[in-house]
Amino acid sequence: MNSQQQIQIASTLPSYLKRTPWDERALGMETFEVTDSSDAVLRSIAKARYPGHYTVKVDSLASKQALHTYGFYYCDTLIEPFCRQGCLVELRNPGVSLSRNVDLSQIRDICDGAFIHGRFHRDFNIDRHLADRRYSLWLEDLHNTNSVFGLKYHDELAGFWAFSSDRILLHALAESYRGKGLSKYFWSLACQMLFDQGASEISSSISVSNSAAINLYISLGFKFRNQRDIYHLLIE
Repeated sequence: MNSQQQIQIASTLPSYLKRTPWDERALGMETFEVTDSSDAVLRSIAKARYPGHYTVKVDSLASKQALHTYGFYYCDTLIEPFCRQGCLVELRNPGVSLSRNVDLSQIRDICDGAFIHGRFHRDFNIDRHLADRRYSLWLEDLHNTNSVFGLKYHDELAGFWAFSSDRILLHALAESYRGKGLSKYFWSLACQMLFDQGASEISSSISVSNSAAINLYISLGFKFRNQRDIYHLLIE
């Protein structure tokens, strides 16, 4: 492909490609979500060879033959936990509380290295520090919109819990607080806060390989839907 053809593609983005500027900012390259996984579209992307990082999400039961044929590679399988008003299991611990007043530098330290099982960390074509940077920048954006709870245990910062409207987006506990059975109390309190603010349903997205998170959501009354396999393609 010559430079003129590349410029034309960049200026007239096909309808089946959606730019993901939050990923582009972190990875330092053009990034796209492919919204149509048909054979014709995948073949067109592979043939065009326009440089960038491409993500496509497909039903887990769908055939993956075309994806493999055109160079896409598997990264993760995501599933959507959801809970409706009145179904949340409320669990309380007197030492657990939430705070809107949370220092960005402190939660950044907790965020660093907390998402090593995310799909960008599992993508062998992405440097680990770039995958870490993606989560750090995402957390910063959420903090700037006042969408982060600090998770406090006996008034000490134990983690963070970030959301947008009725969707849980990003959360982590500091290493010293993991494995102590505290997550269910933090999550129950934070979810109830969203319901109290008017949410009729809360949802999230997690990897099916994250058994700890799945068990946590089950313990709080969540159900699951919309399982999707995630495939990537890097064209340099």
